[in-house]
Amino acid sequence: TIKSPAPRSILQSTTFIRQSSSSTTFLRQSSSSTSAISYKQKHPHKRHPALTSDYLHPAPPSAEEAVSNILYNTPPQGRLLNNRRHILNCLVQNEPGVLSRVSGILAGRGFNIDSLVVAKTEVADLSRMTIVVKGEYTTVEQARRQLEDLVPVWAVLDYTGFKLIERELLLVKVSILGPEHVRAQMNSRSPDWQLVQDEADEEMSPSNALRQTHAHLKSLTELTKLFQGKVVDVSSDCMVIELSAKPDRVDAFVKLIKPFGILEAARSGMMAMPRSPIYDRHESKEEEEEDNGSGVDASMLPPG
Repeated sequence: TIKSPAPRSILQSTTFIRQSSSSTTFLRQSSSSTSAISYKQKHPHKRHPALTSDYLHPAPPSAEEAVSNILYNTPPQGRLLNNRRHILNCLVQNEPGVLSRVSGILAGRGFNIDSLVVAKTEVADLSRMTIVVKGEYTTVEQARRQLEDLVPVWAVLDYTGFKLIERELLLVKVSILGPEHVRAQMNSRSPDWQLVQDEADEEMSPSNALRQTHAHLKSLTELTKLFQGKVVDVSSDCMVIELSAKPDRVDAFVKLIKPFGILEAARSGMMAMPRSPIYDRHESKEEEEEDNGSGVDASMLPPG
């Protein structure tokens, strides 16, 4: 029997199906299992559970929990050096009258408070006091225990001999006209450009006074940068400098700018926080005991 030829449309469709199947086979063979599209299809993205409200908005800790955290993270007692300067950190209840009761106990024992900084913390019912006093260790220890007996006081920590981070804020207003005009600046409220012309020598012209003013301004600015301070205000006759540093560094800065003429100065008092210890798992216990038993403070040694 002779088969009739297939219609042209059927032959074309059959050829297209073969070509498409071959191309599909080629794509499947060429696609790699490590490609991004195939990997995403085989490993669909897993959705993490939604964060609870306790994680996004945690409840604020209570004063008791905050005090327990501070006491737990405070390092062991520092070295008892022959230093009469003691730093007391008082954790007290945030209520009226606590400051007067604490200062009254120290005054009753004859302590002169060198520095006292008090402010509330991140906990609503907790305030923190940093007190710097000078005295013998036994007397300060008795005062510390007496402070802890107060009802609104949670704990009193003595940071003497600890490795501390000490900071003090200084705001100082310095004259840029020169030390000879400081007395007149304190007694006068008028603009001091006329003051320079009135009190300057006869040979001092306004241009020379202007050059001298800018020279003082440049010197004070460079000195402030060396101490990592900041100039917060500049006027025609004075400038205000802000410095946050250790108390000894603040004292050194004040001595250096004193020849320029200090009009006003305000210091916040010292704030202190103990440094967190760094533990090394590979360090032996003998090396740790040697480090803890060393009585030499490297920061007090001379250079070199």
